[in-house]
Amino acid sequence: MSGEAPRRAAVITGAARRVGAAVAEELAAAGYDLLLHHRGPPAEMDTIVRACAAHGASVGLVSADLGTVDGARAVVAAAADLPCVDVLVNNASVFRPVPFEQIDVEAWDHMQAVNLRAPFLLAQGLLPQLRAAGGLVVHLCDIGADRPVSGYAHYSVSKAGLVMLVKAMAVELAPAVRTVGVSPGHVVWPEAWDDEERDRQARRIPLGRVGHPDDVARLVRFLALEGTYINGDVIAVDGGRACRY
Repeated sequence: MSGEAPRRAAVITGAARRVGAAVAEELAAAGYDLLLHHRGPPAEMDTIVRACAAHGASVGLVSADLGTVDGARAVVAAAADLPCVDVLVNNASVFRPVPFEQIDVEAWDHMQAVNLRAPFLLAQGLLPQLRAAGGLVVHLCDIGADRPVSGYAHYSVSKAGLVMLVKAMAVELAPAVRTVGVSPGHVVWPEAWDDEERDRQARRIPLGRVGHPDDVARLVRFLALEGTYINGDVIAVDGGRACRY
């Protein structure tokens, strides 16, 4: 017998790049096997799969559209072979500006489906495995939940609902399952922002610099392995940006 502790398991949505990929590699390095969700072609996962495997992690993949109920169910089904789920990270999100008067029902429903309904369905569907593990659910929230920006009303509403989901789950599912929100600031620039907008936003960060996806990933690892008395909080990773008027 090797005497090594069995590896834990984590399910991460939106894991192809940016914050999701950083969380995946951080948890792989911390001893987790992974089920990684993505939406695009399998080839887009090659880099992160290799990086996680280099840490000794077993990596499973599931491609699904989380804007549909069937997509969320596909992720739950893909996790059925895991003996338990120690961590669920709901990272996948839609962030697309639309002026308020131009938000149609389809755009509204899609934003709520990906950003709010899917995290609920995944947490509910994986609940037996999370309970068996004494697990953790991390919802990736946003400053927009209580500080809306023009053009993102449907996004801000979806993230405000996700903040309440953090709190509701923390009350109802503890002590078996903890739920924590992580609210990143500018750790990855939105693709729609030009250099002028990025410079303007960076000047408003009290620390005087933008962050990195690894800043979020390290917090998720801490919450999973060390911050075991944290439940129901939404923790900002934003260099103090949320404190500024």
